[in-house]
Order: sequence, then C-alpha cells, then structure tokens
Amino acid sequence: MRITGPTIFTSLLLLSCSEPSDVRAGLSQSDEATNQVAATSTIREYNGNRNAYFGDLHVHTMYSYDAFIFGGIASPDQAYEFAKGGAITHPAGFDMQLDVPMDFYAVTDHAYYLGIIREMALGNSVLAQHEVAQGLDDLGDDVNFRRSVFGNFRDFANSLRGNELMDNAVVKTAWNDIVTSANRHNNPGSFTTFVAYEYTAAGPNAEMLHRNVIFRDSIVPDLPFSRLDSDDPQDLWAWMDTNRGRGIESLAIPHNSNYSDGLMFDLVDVNGNPLGAAYADQRVRNEPLAEITQVKGSSETHPGLSPNDEWAEFEVLTNRLGTGIPLQPEGSYLRDALLNGIRLEDAEGFNPFKFGIIGSTDNHNATHVGSEDDYYGASGLLDSDSQRRGSVPLDTLAVDGSIYFDRYSRFSASGLAGVWAEENTRASIYDAFRRKESFGTSGPRMKVRFFAGYDLPAINDSEMVEKAYSEGVAMGGDLIAEAGREPSFIAWAAKDPNSAPLQRLQIIKGWVADGRSYEQVHDVACADGGVVNSSTNRCPDNGASVDLDDCSISPGLGAGELKAMWRDPNYDASQNAFYYVRAIENPSCRWSSWDAVRAGVEPSADIPATLQERVWSSPIWILP
Repeated sequence: MRITGPTIFTSLLLLSCSEPSDVRAGLSQSDEATNQVAATSTIREYNGNRNAYFGDLHVHTMYSYDAFIFGGIASPDQAYEFAKGGAITHPAGFDMQLDVPMDFYAVTDHAYYLGIIREMALGNSVLAQHEVAQGLDDLGDDVNFRRSVFGNFRDFANSLRGNELMDNAVVKTAWNDIVTSANRHNNPGSFTTFVAYEYTAAGPNAEMLHRNVIFRDSIVPDLPFSRLDSDDPQDLWAWMDTNRGRGIESLAIPHNSNYSDGLMFDLVDVNGNPLGAAYADQRVRNEPLAEITQVKGSSETHPGLSPNDEWAEFEVLTNRLGTGIPLQPEGSYLRDALLNGIRLEDAEGFNPFKFGIIGSTDNHNATHVGSEDDYYGASGLLDSDSQRRGSVPLDTLAVDGSIYFDRYSRFSASGLAGVWAEENTRASIYDAFRRKESFGTSGPRMKVRFFAGYDLPAINDSEMVEKAYSEGVAMGGDLIAEAGREPSFIAWAAKDPNSAPLQRLQIIKGWVADGRSYEQVHDVACADGGVVNSSTNRCPDNGASVDLDDCSISPGLGAGELKAMWRDPNYDASQNAFYYVRAIENPSCRWSSWDAVRAGVEPSADIPATLQERVWSSPIWILP
C-alpha cells in the first residue's frame, strides 16, 4: 500500500536482532520503499533468531480451469517472475508489478481437470472436439459469455459424464511444467518456491472444502491427488501419509472455511461419524496450518460467533458466492474451530483443530492480488475494472439512482503469509510451517512475534529474542502448565513501512471451563500514549481517520511498533487454553474507495469505505 500523509517510524532493533532494521530514520516514504525492495532482494545470512519472510501460497495460472476461462493465460514461469519483481500483463492489458518482491511463492493450480480447459482451447487433442470445448478457442472480452462457458463446464464436469473431459496425459504434461517451473525458479538464500497444487473438494451442496497441498522439496508424486480421486479430505490425508512413507513430504492448508457452510471444521467427518483420536492425529499431521484471510474474505471469526469482539466484522462474507443464501458461521471460522479443539482436548483428550495461521490470496491472474491502492482484481477479465467489480456505478442508470454490479465488491485485497525462519530456503521455511511459527496479514507486510514462558526476559533486554526462544515457546508451540506458576507473554508487532501505522496490539484468549469454551479480546499495547482500560481491556481510540476525498490518513497518529509483556489476570493452570496476537492498523481506504476516488464518485454506501489492516500470529496452547 502506498499511503498519503506522514507516518511514524520507531526503532525495531529490539526484536529484529541480526535482521536489517525496517526503520531508517530520516528517509522519505519513496526512499523507504526503495530500500525495502533492496533489503528483500538481498540474500540474508543464516540467523539463529530467525528472519521474517513473506510470500503467497495460493496462486492460479493458465492450468486452472477457472483462471483460463476468466482470461488468465500466464504460465507458472511468469507467475514466479512476477513474484521476483518482474511485470506481467493482466488479461485486460495493464501491467501488474510488486513494489516489493516476495521471499517465497507457490503456484497452486487446481488438480481438478488440471490443464484440460487450456488444452481444449488450443485444439491440439481430441478434447477440442468435445461439446464443452465450443467457444473456448475464441472467448473474447464478453464477460457474460465467459461466465456461461464456465457454468457449462462446471455443470458438465459435475455430471455423470464428467470423466469424458479427462485426459491423464494432458494432466501429466501440465503437472510436469508446474514442477519444473518451481524447481527452476527456486534460488536458495534469495527466493524460495514450493511445488504445490490445490485440492478442490466440495460438500454435497458445493460447499468449499478446498486445500492447498505444499511439498517440502523437489521429490513429488507423478500426479496430484484431486477431487476426481475423492471428495473426502481423509482420503487426501491418507494419500499424503502414503507418500510420506515413500519420502515425499507435504502439508495441506485449508482455505475459505468461511465458504464451507460449517463443514470445514465440523464436529463430524464427511460420513457423519463423530471425530475421534485417530482422525485428530491424521488431520493435525497433515494440516498444521490454516488460511485466515484471502480475496474471498476473512475466516478469523464472525460477529455472530464473537459478539464482544468489535473487530469481528472485518471483511466477512455472509452469503454463498453470487447468491443471497446465508452461510452458517459455526464450523466455518478459525477461532470457533480453535475453541472447539480445546474443548475436545479437555473432554476427550484429542484436538483435531490445532493449526497455525497464514494468509494468501487465491488470485487467478498468476499474481498477488495487489494492494488497496493498486488492486488488480482476482478473477481475470471478470473483475478487471472498477465497474466490473462493483466499486463504481455502471454507465446505465436506474430510475432511483446508480446501478452497481456487486458480485466482486466484497472481495478483499488480501492476504499474505509470513514465517520466522533461519534462512530463505525450502527446508527452513517449510520447517517453520511445520512448527507453526507462521503468521498471516491482510496484505501489508506487518511483522508479529509471540512468546510464552515462565522465565521470559524483560521486554527491553537486548538479547530478548534469543532468551525467549531458550526460556519459552514461540507461536505455534505448547506451554505445559505448572502448578503455582503463571506464565507471561511477550507480544510485538511492527508496521509495514509502506502502509499505515499501528493503532493497537491485542491478545485473543480462548479457554475451557466447566465443559464450555469462552473467548476474550485483550488490548495489551496502545499507540499514541494510550493506556489500556483495566475494566474494558481496551485502548482509547487514537482519533485516526481517513479523508475520503483523497484517501489521505491522519498525520502523526499511530505507531511504528507496539510491544508488551503481559500476564493473563484470569489465568488458571487447570484450564485448556490458547492465545494468539492480533495487531491492527489505523484506518485507511479500502480498494473500493480508491476506485471511487480515482473515478470522481462517492464510495458505494453498500461497501465499507475504510478498513483496518491487520496481522494475526499463530496460537500458543496452554496444556494443563
């Protein structure tokens, strides 16, 4: 995000250790961006206290059936060139380029009919003669025609004749290109790629049960396991376990649980059987992470699940895509799943929902989704300009005012995955995924650290990070409760130099008492000298605002970093509990308001005009 108005930078030396500082006093914002690019592009030496790395683990190219129909013809090679800082062309003809290159990246095309639609369009095989192929060789710019072609493909693929569209030789060719491209662009120490794909399972009413499968290294299976093999995620996990026995290591990352209508984190399996210890072991072994944010909204929590969390409505999508049918919140959001997990742990001794946190985009242009002030859209030609994505009125006017096409207006310019790893290599970053020392952001490159322990160092100790690692546990870890002792928590967050300042630092707690689960949000550090109110656990509002005439933000408000040593005033060593950190920026313009400002119109009253970007850490669990 490129913001208008002054920002505040404070020293981050305390928690950066041997990392280059993100804060360079006296530099302009443009100088900051230039230096940030240079810092990200430079090989960083091995750091035992770990560096923060940022990337995207959810990107679609020409081999995904939907991306190709939407206009996406970019290859995996082009996707990786983009991630490294190069420019590639959007289907609508404009260039897309990052201000700051990625540290790691994964192309995750749908294994479901991988490469099939593109092959039909090329006309090089008998697939081009199939009835579903009609029109694919000349889709044109008519987005309604593209939607109809997509609908025809989807309906036929889901029919009893769907196997007529399959050609394993085509799938194999596409998969080999994906694997080769990832291995070619992997550059240890500078830029990491992962061989990956999307497993696109669906529930009985098309509920999303999608996962991205990420392989640790270049040893991968001959073909990916897809929805055509099974719609049951347990069969995917069994396949992964079998591969692991053959030396092929991978993990799966559920995403869009907010669109699962309660099935992603249901308390029964797909066959309606209650969850048990074997299920929990298999799921946690294969799914150590979950995606908390992406273009199709936030999956942290829902206002109906967290009525006492004033920030629960952030980028929440309440209806099935393209319909007015409400989605069920229970079983669809990560915080709810974490609470159910510790409740099952407390009652039955197993926890199937013990996952760390990342963000990613799910972009179908072979790129990251862009920033709020430079939003590329996520679905090729379908949302390539402000009218098509519903942020600016259509040219046609209704009697009672402007008409908006609102299918994509609730989509988000989100998200990003972060990890703390010793070096920028597949092994180091993958191991960070496995130990859940990961975090997710809604787009900006905010950093967050989180530790718990009984003998943690002082927050201003010059060797704080090293001592916290040796004396406590980092995010993603377990802390064993000790009778008569109360742990302390170290929480820290730093702003993205190219985004808005931080407003508040929070710790979210979930716990079990008397067989029921509870949650509470604690502000633990406030910007601008604010003090947390002990009765409400909240910082005072710092007065930061946005001028919707030009999207400028309040000057002189907010913080470059926030940190706190915190003790839970209601800690009980006998209770199963989890804690995670959330840091929230000052308000800034949402991408839809940026579109409106550029078009010279008022932002739509039906879309939030501003948002507060945020970062989430993985939890730390307390085991009694």
